[in-house]
Amino acid sequence: MDQEFWLQRWREGRIGFHQSRVLPLLQKHWPALALPEGSRIFVPLAGKSLDMIWLAAQGYRVLGVEISALAVAQFFAENGLTPNVHESRYGVHHRAGDIELIRGDAFGLDEAALAACAGVYDRAALIALPADLRRRYVDELYARLPAHCRGLLVTLEYPQHEKAGPPFSVEETEVRTLYPPRWSVDRLERRGILADEPGFGVTALQTAVYRLDRVG
Repeated sequence: MDQEFWLQRWREGRIGFHQSRVLPLLQKHWPALALPEGSRIFVPLAGKSLDMIWLAAQGYRVLGVEISALAVAQFFAENGLTPNVHESRYGVHHRAGDIELIRGDAFGLDEAALAACAGVYDRAALIALPADLRRRYVDELYARLPAHCRGLLVTLEYPQHEKAGPPFSVEETEVRTLYPPRWSVDRLERRGILADEPGFGVTALQTAVYRLDRVG
């Protein structure tokens, strides 16, 4: 799976992963991170998620990264925001108020780009990647986040043989293999959501929420 896969999805409007509301699990569990207002929050593979609007409304500074120019344009247009735009080695930066969205490759962000991030919110990034890229994603991108960064990770669990991702099933055993020892992992909730997603096409479907803490 390469960048063209996602660019094509956005061009064709095949964005069933986009939610038309703020994720209730974010609203429920974000306070567990106890991050002070004004903290910078990293949102990888951000799309046009309304969760970024919610985070900014709570007093946080949001830094998102998204490869699709269409997603970035739609995010600002649909939320009535007019961004200031500039370019850097990381991509094209769009900033409006407390939200900055970089149109670029998440893997192109280095420690300097992420140095001010006190938190990370991952709802649709890890589960968007196949197994080999999940390992690279955690080993490279998460490793560039600073010490004592805290995160909220949301995953899906289902019989992988019943459906070709994305989104992919990521079991707790894999989460606990991918993130330590750089990150401690604490599961906050797991619950069945099959009744809420009748068109998902599997026999069992759960979502899980984890708190992540950068060690060091």
